[in-house]
Order: sequence, then C-alpha cells, then structure tokens
Amino acid sequence: MAVHILEHPLIQHKLTLLRDSATGSKDFRELVQEVATLMAYEATRDLPLEDQEVSTPLQKTTGRAIVGKKLAIVPILRAGLGMVQGIERLIPAARVGHIGIYRDETTLRPVEYFCKLPVDLAERDILLLDPMLATGGSAVAAIHFLIRRGARPESIKFLCLVSCPQGVQALQQAYPEVEIFTAAVDEALNSRGYILPGLGDAGDRIFGTM
Repeated sequence: MAVHILEHPLIQHKLTLLRDSATGSKDFRELVQEVATLMAYEATRDLPLEDQEVSTPLQKTTGRAIVGKKLAIVPILRAGLGMVQGIERLIPAARVGHIGIYRDETTLRPVEYFCKLPVDLAERDILLLDPMLATGGSAVAAIHFLIRRGARPESIKFLCLVSCPQGVQALQQAYPEVEIFTAAVDEALNSRGYILPGLGDAGDRIFGTM
C-alpha cells in the first residue's frame, strides 16, 4: 500500500499554521478546508480521462473529461466534517456519506454510533476523511463499515492532515489496498493516544469546543 506524504509548499505552509496553538477556531476551520482541497487535488490525480468534443465561441475542439467514475466523500465524524467542504469545491457531484465513531477514552478503541452511506458504494471511488491518523482504530473500523456495505478496499483512499507511524502501520496491516494521503507522519503517540507534535484535538479546534 502506498503512503503519499504531500509536500507541496502550500500544504506544508498551511499545516504549520494549523499546528500553531495560537490559531483560533475560525482560521483553523478555514485552513482545514483549504488543505483538504489541495489534498483532494493530489488524491484524484489518477482519475481516468477521455476525449470529448466541445464547441468554443470560435470553433470546435477536443478536450479531456473525466470518464466512468462515481465518487463518494465519507468523513469520520465529527472532525472529518471539517474537510468535506474543501473537497466538495472540487467535486460538487460527489455523494457524501457519514460514519460516526468515537474513541473510548479508557480503551482507546473505536465505538460506532452512526453510519449513513450511499447505496451504490460498490460503484464508487471513496475519499475517507479524518484529520488525524493516530492509533488507526477509527480508520480501520470505518473501512470495515464501508466494505461491509459493499465498497471495494482498492477503491478507498484515506485522507488525513497528520498521521503517525503507529496509525500508518495499523492501517497498512489491516487494509494494504487502501492508499493513505497525509501532509505529515509525526513522531509518535502519547499515553492518551494523541499524535506528537500533532495539532491537538482537531475536532475541538474545528468546532471551538476546547
């Protein structure tokens, strides 16, 4: 499975602003959307194209258009919601599903509380969103839910702002077909399961519930 570390200067610059504890919720939320847009640009680089004839105001010409691909955007609630709008700007026709998972503070294991997905997942390429790939538990559980509802593992791409070696390894071991797109692979997890240096709690910072 490929792990794509997105080192575009704009992504890395905005990631630095996201890491800064002085960045307030409004700016943090806008930066998350902007980085998600840039990440989606990279994650959809392999969409197939076909020739398509169009008429410009002056003459007919042949352009290129995306062919034969249905897309779904699936955020892991709640923090993944912060990435959706940025990707919808690029792919407004994509269907949006939602998977609700929270991490038990004692066991650090994922607990599902909500799942609503497009009925034709088997026909779609899926962008699964969560700002953080920490223990990997939520990501692995979400992919399990997608597959149980008809998705093909090779059709899923996982987009996160920040990851760590433990989460990457857990996802690779569970679902080697799933590609990971991340702006950084950070050093480690602390005893509470937070990525170091990380961003803090991305959901709290997006929604101002710190």
